[in-house]
Amino acid sequence: MLSTIGHYDGMGYKLHAYVVMPDRLHLLLTPIDTIEKAVQLIKGGFSFRAKRELSWPGEVWQSGFTDHRIRDEEDWLRHIEYIRKNPIEARLVKDSAPYEFMGFPDVAIPQGLKPSDIRGSDYVRAKARTLQPKADIAQWGKKLS
Repeated sequence: MLSTIGHYDGMGYKLHAYVVMPDRLHLLLTPIDTIEKAVQLIKGGFSFRAKRELSWPGEVWQSGFTDHRIRDEEDWLRHIEYIRKNPIEARLVKDSAPYEFMGFPDVAIPQGLKPSDIRGSDYVRAKARTLQPKADIAQWGKKLS
């Protein structure tokens, strides 16, 4: 997984931070094209390698993913800390320093984010959303009918 994430850094996205857990993956990245394309590179690239190198017979990933758009410095720092604490809260390690499947290649706050002390009446924070393949959405719509 780490080689796949690193392979596409700079081609499909700019990688800022990551943690690979036994059952999930958290990434903080800036997509070069779209978030969907960036995730497709990671999921597709890793699936290809897992099937070829490990003879993995089935699906590797659940369909869809959850994303969150970072709006300001406060949100950025909160997500960096979330990634850092994830292995501790999952009880994989007592301190995140020795967790080998985590990295922070570029944690400098990107230009364009609002400074954390700016709060106006037009302040908006994006909500996380879960993206599903169109087939899943169509099927869900049929269930509601």
